[in-house]
Amino acid sequence: MSIQPFAIFAALLSLPLFAAEKTSPLPNIVVFISDDHSMLDSEPYGSTDIRTPQMARLAAEGMKFTHAFVASPACGPSRTTLCTGLWPARNGAEPNHKAKNPGVPSLPPALHALGYEVAAFGKVAHGNYGKDHGFDVLGGNQIGDIDTVEVANFLGNRDASKPLCLFFGTRHPHVPWGDNAGYEATALKLPPTHVDTAETREQRARYTSDITRADTLLGELRALAKGKVPGDTLFIYTADHGGQWPFGKWNLYDAGIRIPFIAAWPGHLKPASTSDAMISWPDLLPTFIELGGGKVPEGIDGKSFAGVLRGTATTHRERIFTTHSGDGDFNVYPIRSVRTRDWKYIRNLHPEFQHQSHISRSSNVTSGLAYWQSWLSAAETNSAAAATVKRCAERPAEELYDLKSDPVELHNLASDPAQTERLKQMRREVDAWMQMQGDQQTVFGTPLLIGQPVTMLDPGKK
Repeated sequence: MSIQPFAIFAALLSLPLFAAEKTSPLPNIVVFISDDHSMLDSEPYGSTDIRTPQMARLAAEGMKFTHAFVASPACGPSRTTLCTGLWPARNGAEPNHKAKNPGVPSLPPALHALGYEVAAFGKVAHGNYGKDHGFDVLGGNQIGDIDTVEVANFLGNRDASKPLCLFFGTRHPHVPWGDNAGYEATALKLPPTHVDTAETREQRARYTSDITRADTLLGELRALAKGKVPGDTLFIYTADHGGQWPFGKWNLYDAGIRIPFIAAWPGHLKPASTSDAMISWPDLLPTFIELGGGKVPEGIDGKSFAGVLRGTATTHRERIFTTHSGDGDFNVYPIRSVRTRDWKYIRNLHPEFQHQSHISRSSNVTSGLAYWQSWLSAAETNSAAAATVKRCAERPAEELYDLKSDPVELHNLASDPAQTERLKQMRREVDAWMQMQGDQQTVFGTPLLIGQPVTMLDPGKK
Protein backbone atom coordinates (compact mmCIF):
# COMPACT_ATOMS: atom_id res chain seq x y z
CA MET A 1 0.00 0.00 0.00
CA SER A 2 1.34 3.44 -0.88
CA ILE A 3 1.96 6.04 1.81
CA GLN A 4 -0.23 9.11 1.36
CA PRO A 5 1.89 12.27 0.98
CA PHE A 6 -0.76 14.35 2.76
CA ALA A 7 0.20 12.69 6.02
CA ILE A 8 3.66 14.22 5.68
CA PHE A 9 2.30 17.72 6.33
CA ALA A 10 2.05 17.16 10.06
CA ALA A 11 5.65 15.98 10.13
CA LEU A 12 6.78 19.12 8.35
CA LEU A 13 4.98 21.32 10.86
CA SER A 14 6.60 19.46 13.74
CA LEU A 15 10.16 19.94 12.48
CA PRO A 16 11.11 22.72 14.94
CA LEU A 17 10.02 20.44 17.81
CA PHE A 18 12.32 17.69 16.62
CA ALA A 19 15.24 19.87 15.61
CA ALA A 20 18.48 18.68 17.09
CA GLU A 21 20.30 21.00 19.47
CA LYS A 22 22.69 23.12 17.42
CA THR A 23 26.20 23.47 18.79
CA SER A 24 27.49 25.52 15.83
CA PRO A 25 26.04 27.89 13.21
CA LEU A 26 24.04 26.19 10.50
CA PRO A 27 25.86 25.71 7.20
CA ASN A 28 24.84 27.83 4.26
CA ILE A 29 23.86 25.83 1.18
CA VAL A 30 24.20 27.04 -2.42
CA VAL A 31 22.99 24.85 -5.29
CA PHE A 32 23.65 25.56 -8.98
CA ILE A 33 21.27 23.67 -11.30
CA SER A 34 21.90 23.34 -15.01
CA ASP A 35 19.20 22.20 -17.42
CA ASP A 36 19.52 19.08 -19.63
CA HIS A 37 23.19 18.27 -18.89
CA SER A 38 24.32 14.64 -19.08
CA MET A 39 27.00 13.54 -16.63
CA LEU A 40 29.72 12.61 -19.12
CA ASP A 41 29.57 15.98 -20.90
CA SER A 42 32.06 17.84 -18.70
CA GLU A 43 35.75 17.79 -17.81
CA PRO A 44 35.44 16.28 -14.31
CA TYR A 45 33.67 13.24 -15.75
CA GLY A 46 36.19 12.52 -18.46
CA SER A 47 35.32 14.76 -21.40
CA THR A 48 38.42 16.05 -23.17
CA ASP A 49 36.67 18.28 -25.68
CA ILE A 50 34.10 20.22 -23.62
CA ARG A 51 35.42 23.25 -21.78
CA THR A 52 34.15 23.34 -18.19
CA PRO A 53 36.98 24.89 -16.16
CA GLN A 54 34.69 26.01 -13.33
CA MET A 55 33.29 22.51 -12.88
CA ALA A 56 36.85 21.20 -12.90
CA ARG A 57 37.85 23.74 -10.25
CA LEU A 58 34.85 22.81 -8.10
CA ALA A 59 35.78 19.12 -8.36
CA ALA A 60 39.39 19.93 -7.45
CA GLU A 61 38.17 21.70 -4.32
CA GLY A 62 35.55 19.17 -3.29
CA MET A 63 33.92 15.80 -3.95
CA LYS A 64 32.73 14.42 -7.29
CA PHE A 65 29.82 11.97 -7.08
CA THR A 66 29.97 9.35 -9.84
CA HIS A 67 26.57 7.75 -9.22
CA ALA A 68 24.06 10.58 -8.92
CA PHE A 69 20.68 10.19 -10.58
CA VAL A 70 17.37 11.96 -11.05
CA ALA A 71 13.96 10.43 -10.42
CA SER A 72 12.62 11.27 -13.87
CA PRO A 73 14.26 12.51 -17.11
CA ALA A 74 11.98 15.48 -17.86
CA CYS A 75 12.18 18.96 -16.32
CA GLY A 76 8.87 19.16 -14.46
CA PRO A 77 8.76 15.73 -12.81
CA SER A 78 12.45 15.87 -11.91
CA ARG A 79 12.26 19.28 -10.26
CA THR A 80 9.07 18.47 -8.39
CA THR A 81 10.75 15.42 -6.83
CA LEU A 82 13.56 17.74 -5.76
CA CYS A 83 11.12 20.10 -4.03
CA THR A 84 8.89 17.44 -2.44
CA GLY A 85 11.14 14.45 -1.80
CA LEU A 86 8.43 12.32 -3.43
CA TRP A 87 8.56 10.35 -6.68
CA PRO A 88 6.14 11.53 -9.42
CA ALA A 89 3.39 8.95 -8.81
CA ARG A 90 3.07 10.26 -5.25
CA ASN A 91 3.44 13.99 -5.85
CA GLY A 92 1.23 14.06 -8.95
CA ALA A 93 3.68 15.66 -11.38
CA GLU A 94 4.02 12.62 -13.61
CA PRO A 95 3.97 14.06 -17.14
CA ASN A 96 6.03 17.13 -17.97
CA HIS A 97 4.38 20.55 -17.51
CA LYS A 98 2.11 19.41 -14.67
CA ALA A 99 2.10 20.84 -11.16
CA LYS A 100 2.13 18.70 -8.05
CA ASN A 101 -1.26 17.67 -6.73
CA PRO A 102 -3.05 20.05 -4.35
CA GLY A 103 -2.22 19.33 -0.74
CA VAL A 104 1.12 17.67 -1.43
CA PRO A 105 3.65 19.38 0.86
CA SER A 106 7.00 20.67 -0.29
CA LEU A 107 10.24 20.70 1.68
CA PRO A 108 11.53 24.32 1.51
CA PRO A 109 9.21 25.30 4.42
CA ALA A 110 10.94 22.65 6.52
CA LEU A 111 14.24 24.44 5.97
CA HIS A 112 12.57 27.76 6.78
CA ALA A 113 11.32 26.25 10.05
CA LEU A 114 14.93 25.48 10.95
CA GLY A 115 15.89 29.14 10.53
CA TYR A 116 16.97 29.18 6.88
CA GLU A 117 16.09 31.79 4.31
CA VAL A 118 15.28 29.67 1.25
CA ALA A 119 15.69 31.46 -2.08
CA ALA A 120 15.26 30.28 -5.67
CA PHE A 121 16.54 32.28 -8.64
CA GLY A 122 15.86 31.21 -12.22
CA LYS A 123 14.67 27.73 -13.18
CA VAL A 124 14.57 25.76 -9.95
CA ALA A 125 11.01 24.51 -9.93
CA HIS A 126 9.46 24.06 -13.38
CA GLY A 127 7.81 26.97 -15.20
CA ASN A 128 5.77 29.06 -12.79
CA TYR A 129 5.48 26.31 -10.19
CA GLY A 130 8.05 27.85 -7.87
CA LYS A 131 5.23 29.64 -6.07
CA ASP A 132 3.79 26.26 -5.07
CA HIS A 133 6.84 25.10 -3.10
CA GLY A 134 7.15 27.60 -0.26
CA PHE A 135 10.38 29.40 -1.14
CA ASP A 136 10.94 32.57 0.88
CA VAL A 137 12.33 34.38 -2.16
CA LEU A 138 11.63 33.78 -5.84
CA GLY A 139 13.78 35.76 -8.23
CA GLY A 140 14.75 36.00 -11.84
CA ASN A 141 13.12 34.54 -14.90
CA GLN A 142 11.59 31.21 -13.89
CA ILE A 143 12.44 29.58 -17.24
CA GLY A 144 16.12 30.14 -16.50
CA ASP A 145 17.01 33.05 -18.78
CA ILE A 146 18.94 34.69 -15.97
CA ASP A 147 22.34 36.11 -15.12
CA THR A 148 23.79 36.56 -11.64
CA VAL A 149 23.08 40.31 -11.23
CA GLU A 150 19.82 39.85 -9.34
CA VAL A 151 21.47 37.27 -7.08
CA ALA A 152 24.28 39.72 -6.33
CA ASN A 153 21.74 42.38 -5.35
CA PHE A 154 19.89 39.92 -3.16
CA LEU A 155 23.03 38.76 -1.38
CA GLY A 156 24.21 42.32 -0.88
CA ASN A 157 20.99 43.39 0.86
CA ARG A 158 19.92 40.38 2.94
CA ASP A 159 20.61 39.75 6.63
CA ALA A 160 23.80 37.69 6.38
CA SER A 161 23.46 36.50 9.96
CA LYS A 162 20.60 34.24 8.88
CA PRO A 163 21.57 30.89 7.32
CA LEU A 164 20.90 30.71 3.60
CA CYS A 165 19.77 27.93 1.28
CA LEU A 166 20.08 29.36 -2.23
CA PHE A 167 19.11 27.62 -5.46
CA PHE A 168 20.17 29.07 -8.80
CA GLY A 169 18.88 27.53 -12.03
CA THR A 170 20.07 28.35 -15.54
CA ARG A 171 18.34 27.18 -18.73
CA HIS A 172 21.71 26.19 -20.27
CA PRO A 173 22.15 23.76 -22.00
CA HIS A 174 18.39 23.37 -22.66
CA VAL A 175 17.32 23.98 -26.26
CA PRO A 176 17.34 26.24 -28.17
CA TRP A 177 21.11 26.08 -28.06
CA GLY A 178 23.05 29.28 -28.69
CA ASP A 179 25.65 29.92 -31.35
CA ASN A 180 28.81 27.85 -31.48
CA ALA A 181 31.30 29.54 -29.13
CA GLY A 182 34.52 28.42 -30.79
CA TYR A 183 34.21 24.63 -30.85
CA GLU A 184 35.55 22.73 -33.85
CA ALA A 185 32.55 20.60 -34.77
CA THR A 186 34.56 18.08 -36.76
CA ALA A 187 36.83 17.40 -33.76
CA LEU A 188 34.10 16.71 -31.20
CA LYS A 189 33.73 13.18 -29.88
CA LEU A 190 30.22 11.85 -30.46
CA PRO A 191 28.50 9.32 -28.17
CA PRO A 192 28.14 5.88 -29.79
CA THR A 193 24.37 6.36 -29.78
CA HIS A 194 24.65 9.27 -32.24
CA VAL A 195 24.57 9.10 -36.03
CA ASP A 196 27.64 10.96 -37.28
CA THR A 197 26.44 13.62 -39.72
CA ALA A 198 27.55 17.19 -40.36
CA GLU A 199 24.25 18.42 -38.89
CA THR A 200 24.76 16.34 -35.75
CA ARG A 201 28.20 17.83 -35.25
CA GLU A 202 26.97 21.36 -35.83
CA GLN A 203 24.26 20.94 -33.19
CA ARG A 204 26.65 19.12 -30.86
CA ALA A 205 28.95 22.16 -31.01
CA ARG A 206 26.00 24.38 -30.02
CA TYR A 207 25.11 22.05 -27.13
CA THR A 208 28.69 22.00 -25.83
CA SER A 209 28.86 25.79 -26.16
CA ASP A 210 25.82 26.08 -23.91
CA ILE A 211 27.47 23.78 -21.37
CA THR A 212 30.41 26.17 -21.33
CA ARG A 213 27.97 29.07 -20.86
CA ALA A 214 26.50 27.28 -17.85
CA ASP A 215 30.03 26.73 -16.57
CA THR A 216 30.75 30.46 -16.81
CA LEU A 217 27.66 31.24 -14.74
CA LEU A 218 28.82 28.63 -12.23
CA GLY A 219 32.06 30.57 -11.80
CA GLU A 220 30.16 33.80 -11.27
CA LEU A 221 27.88 32.27 -8.65
CA ARG A 222 30.82 30.71 -6.81
CA ALA A 223 32.54 34.08 -6.69
CA LEU A 224 29.39 35.67 -5.27
CA ALA A 225 29.03 32.92 -2.69
CA LYS A 226 32.64 33.31 -1.56
CA GLY A 227 32.35 37.08 -1.35
CA LYS A 228 28.82 37.57 -0.03
CA VAL A 229 27.86 34.38 1.86
CA PRO A 230 30.00 34.41 5.01
CA GLY A 231 30.75 31.37 7.10
CA ASP A 232 30.46 27.64 6.59
CA THR A 233 29.06 27.04 3.07
CA LEU A 234 28.28 23.89 1.10
CA PHE A 235 28.28 24.54 -2.67
CA ILE A 236 26.79 22.03 -5.13
CA TYR A 237 26.65 21.77 -8.93
CA THR A 238 24.06 19.43 -10.44
CA ALA A 239 21.57 19.06 -13.32
CA ASP A 240 17.91 18.10 -13.66
CA HIS A 241 18.55 15.25 -16.17
CA GLY A 242 20.46 14.43 -19.33
CA GLY A 243 20.78 16.35 -22.57
CA GLN A 244 18.10 16.62 -25.25
CA TRP A 245 19.45 13.93 -27.53
CA PRO A 246 18.06 10.57 -28.61
CA PHE A 247 18.48 8.08 -25.73
CA GLY A 248 19.06 11.01 -23.34
CA LYS A 249 16.24 13.22 -22.05
CA TRP A 250 12.86 11.37 -21.93
CA ASN A 251 14.73 8.06 -21.54
CA LEU A 252 15.79 5.89 -18.60
CA TYR A 253 19.19 5.06 -20.03
CA ASP A 254 22.05 6.59 -18.04
CA ALA A 255 22.40 9.37 -20.63
CA GLY A 256 18.99 10.55 -19.44
CA ILE A 257 19.06 9.91 -15.69
CA ARG A 258 22.72 10.01 -14.58
CA ILE A 259 23.82 13.53 -13.79
CA PRO A 260 26.84 15.55 -12.69
CA PHE A 261 26.91 16.18 -8.95
CA ILE A 262 29.89 17.97 -7.43
CA ALA A 263 30.03 19.31 -3.88
CA ALA A 264 32.60 21.58 -2.26
CA TRP A 265 32.47 22.13 1.50
CA PRO A 266 35.73 23.50 2.92
CA GLY A 267 36.73 21.88 6.16
CA HIS A 268 34.33 18.97 5.61
CA LEU A 269 34.97 17.43 2.18
CA LYS A 270 38.44 16.40 1.13
CA PRO A 271 39.59 18.26 -1.99
CA ALA A 272 39.72 16.27 -5.23
CA SER A 273 37.85 13.36 -3.65
CA THR A 274 35.36 11.03 -5.30
CA SER A 275 32.29 9.23 -3.97
CA ASP A 276 30.56 6.32 -5.68
CA ALA A 277 27.62 6.47 -3.27
CA MET A 278 24.36 6.08 -5.19
CA ILE A 279 22.18 9.15 -4.61
CA SER A 280 18.99 10.46 -6.20
CA TRP A 281 17.53 13.95 -6.54
CA PRO A 282 14.69 13.33 -4.05
CA ASP A 283 17.48 12.90 -1.46
CA LEU A 284 18.75 16.49 -1.70
CA LEU A 285 16.39 18.42 0.55
CA PRO A 286 16.20 15.65 3.17
CA THR A 287 20.00 15.90 3.26
CA PHE A 288 19.83 19.67 3.74
CA ILE A 289 17.26 19.27 6.51
CA GLU A 290 19.57 16.89 8.39
CA LEU A 291 22.58 19.15 7.86
CA GLY A 292 20.46 21.98 9.31
CA GLY A 293 19.83 20.03 12.50
CA GLY A 294 16.32 18.87 11.63
CA LYS A 295 14.61 15.51 11.48
CA VAL A 296 13.75 14.29 8.00
CA PRO A 297 9.95 13.88 7.71
CA GLU A 298 8.73 10.32 7.76
CA GLY A 299 6.87 8.91 4.78
CA ILE A 300 8.79 10.63 2.00
CA ASP A 301 10.86 8.86 -0.64
CA GLY A 302 13.99 10.97 -0.25
CA LYS A 303 16.73 9.75 2.08
CA SER A 304 19.40 11.96 3.59
CA PHE A 305 22.98 11.30 2.52
CA ALA A 306 24.36 13.76 5.07
CA GLY A 307 26.59 10.98 6.36
CA VAL A 308 28.39 10.81 3.02
CA LEU A 309 29.01 14.56 3.11
CA ARG A 310 30.15 14.43 6.73
CA GLY A 311 32.49 11.52 6.08
CA THR A 312 30.69 9.08 8.36
CA ALA A 313 29.32 6.94 5.50
CA THR A 314 30.57 5.87 2.08
CA THR A 315 27.40 4.27 0.71
CA HIS A 316 23.78 5.37 0.42
CA ARG A 317 21.26 3.61 -1.84
CA GLU A 318 21.60 0.09 -3.21
CA ARG A 319 19.07 0.67 -6.00
CA ILE A 320 17.90 3.62 -8.02
CA PHE A 321 14.31 3.59 -9.28
CA THR A 322 13.34 5.92 -12.11
CA THR A 323 10.14 6.69 -13.96
CA HIS A 324 9.01 8.54 -17.05
CA SER A 325 5.46 9.18 -18.26
CA GLY A 326 5.68 11.62 -21.16
CA ASP A 327 5.84 15.17 -22.43
CA GLY A 328 2.60 16.19 -24.11
CA ASP A 329 1.74 14.46 -27.37
CA PHE A 330 5.37 14.84 -28.46
CA ASN A 331 6.44 12.01 -26.18
CA VAL A 332 3.85 9.50 -24.96
CA TYR A 333 5.96 6.63 -23.68
CA PRO A 334 5.67 5.47 -20.05
CA ILE A 335 8.78 3.69 -18.74
CA ARG A 336 9.96 2.39 -15.35
CA SER A 337 13.37 1.10 -14.30
CA VAL A 338 15.58 -0.11 -11.50
CA ARG A 339 19.35 0.28 -11.52
CA THR A 340 21.92 -1.34 -9.26
CA ARG A 341 25.58 -0.47 -9.41
CA ASP A 342 26.17 -3.00 -12.20
CA TRP A 343 22.79 -3.78 -13.80
CA LYS A 344 19.82 -1.90 -15.27
CA TYR A 345 16.31 -3.23 -15.91
CA ILE A 346 13.93 -1.12 -18.00
CA ARG A 347 10.25 -1.82 -18.50
CA ASN A 348 8.55 -0.16 -21.45
CA LEU A 349 4.92 -0.25 -20.38
CA HIS A 350 3.58 0.04 -23.91
CA PRO A 351 6.03 -1.39 -26.45
CA GLU A 352 3.32 -0.99 -29.09
CA PHE A 353 3.86 2.78 -28.84
CA GLN A 354 6.56 4.61 -30.78
CA HIS A 355 9.14 6.46 -28.70
CA GLN A 356 9.09 9.89 -30.32
CA SER A 357 9.84 13.30 -28.80
CA HIS A 358 10.27 17.00 -29.52
CA ILE A 359 13.41 16.00 -31.42
CA SER A 360 11.45 14.13 -34.07
CA ARG A 361 7.98 15.70 -33.83
CA SER A 362 8.46 19.43 -33.22
CA SER A 363 8.42 21.56 -36.36
CA ASN A 364 10.81 23.91 -34.56
CA VAL A 365 14.22 22.88 -35.88
CA THR A 366 15.92 24.07 -32.68
CA SER A 367 14.38 21.16 -30.76
CA GLY A 368 16.45 18.64 -32.71
CA LEU A 369 14.81 18.33 -36.10
CA ALA A 370 17.83 20.12 -37.60
CA TYR A 371 19.92 16.99 -37.12
CA TRP A 372 17.22 14.31 -36.80
CA GLN A 373 16.31 14.67 -40.46
CA SER A 374 19.95 13.97 -41.32
CA TRP A 375 19.70 10.74 -39.29
CA LEU A 376 16.65 9.70 -41.28
CA SER A 377 18.47 10.43 -44.52
CA ALA A 378 21.53 8.47 -43.40
CA ALA A 379 19.30 5.55 -42.44
CA GLU A 380 18.20 5.16 -46.05
CA THR A 381 21.65 3.97 -47.12
CA ASN A 382 23.52 3.12 -43.90
CA SER A 383 22.47 0.02 -41.96
CA ALA A 384 24.03 1.21 -38.68
CA ALA A 385 22.17 4.52 -38.90
CA ALA A 386 18.96 2.63 -39.74
CA ALA A 387 19.42 0.43 -36.65
CA THR A 388 19.93 3.48 -34.43
CA VAL A 389 16.84 5.22 -35.76
CA LYS A 390 14.74 2.08 -35.35
CA ARG A 391 16.03 1.43 -31.83
CA CYS A 392 15.11 4.98 -30.88
CA ALA A 393 11.48 4.55 -31.95
CA GLU A 394 10.73 0.86 -31.40
CA ARG A 395 11.55 -0.87 -28.13
CA PRO A 396 10.84 -4.25 -26.52
CA ALA A 397 8.75 -4.69 -23.40
CA GLU A 398 11.85 -5.29 -21.27
CA GLU A 399 15.51 -4.33 -21.44
CA LEU A 400 18.38 -5.60 -19.30
CA TYR A 401 21.93 -4.23 -19.37
CA ASP A 402 25.22 -5.29 -17.84
CA LEU A 403 26.57 -1.85 -17.02
CA LYS A 404 30.10 -3.07 -16.32
CA SER A 405 30.64 -4.46 -19.80
CA ASP A 406 28.09 -2.26 -21.59
CA PRO A 407 27.96 1.18 -19.91
CA VAL A 408 26.28 2.81 -22.94
CA GLU A 409 23.46 0.24 -22.80
CA LEU A 410 23.66 -1.02 -26.37
CA HIS A 411 23.22 -4.77 -25.83
CA ASN A 412 19.89 -5.85 -24.38
CA LEU A 413 20.28 -9.11 -22.42
CA ALA A 414 16.61 -9.57 -21.53
CA SER A 415 16.33 -12.60 -23.82
CA ASP A 416 19.63 -14.16 -22.70
CA PRO A 417 18.88 -17.49 -20.95
CA ALA A 418 21.85 -16.92 -18.65
CA GLN A 419 20.06 -13.86 -17.21
CA THR A 420 16.65 -15.44 -16.63
CA GLU A 421 16.84 -15.33 -12.83
CA ARG A 422 18.27 -11.83 -12.74
CA LEU A 423 15.50 -10.65 -15.06
CA LYS A 424 12.84 -12.20 -12.84
CA GLN A 425 14.34 -10.63 -9.70
CA MET A 426 14.59 -7.12 -11.14
CA ARG A 427 11.11 -7.47 -12.64
CA ARG A 428 9.78 -8.27 -9.15
CA GLU A 429 11.61 -5.27 -7.71
CA VAL A 430 9.95 -2.91 -10.18
CA ASP A 431 6.56 -4.52 -9.54
CA ALA A 432 6.93 -4.01 -5.79
CA TRP A 433 8.16 -0.44 -6.18
CA MET A 434 5.29 0.51 -8.48
CA GLN A 435 2.79 -0.97 -6.03
CA MET A 436 4.38 0.92 -3.13
CA GLN A 437 4.22 4.15 -5.12
CA GLY A 438 0.57 3.66 -6.04
CA ASP A 439 1.67 3.88 -9.68
CA GLN A 440 -1.43 3.70 -11.90
CA GLN A 441 0.67 3.43 -15.08
CA THR A 442 -1.39 6.23 -16.59
CA VAL A 443 -0.91 7.11 -20.25
CA PHE A 444 -0.80 10.88 -20.66
CA GLY A 445 -1.53 12.13 -24.17
CA THR A 446 -2.22 10.49 -27.51
CA PRO A 447 0.44 7.94 -28.46
CA LEU A 448 1.77 7.07 -31.89
CA LEU A 449 1.51 3.35 -32.53
CA ILE A 450 4.26 1.46 -34.33
CA GLY A 451 3.49 1.67 -38.04
CA GLN A 452 1.69 5.00 -37.86
CA PRO A 453 3.28 7.93 -39.70
CA VAL A 454 5.22 10.40 -37.54
CA THR A 455 3.26 13.64 -37.71
CA MET A 456 4.69 17.02 -36.75
CA LEU A 457 3.26 19.04 -33.88
CA ASP A 458 3.03 22.73 -33.05
CA PRO A 459 6.07 23.55 -30.89
CA GLY A 460 3.87 25.80 -28.76
CA LYS A 461 1.76 22.79 -27.72
CA LYS A 462 2.65 21.25 -24.37
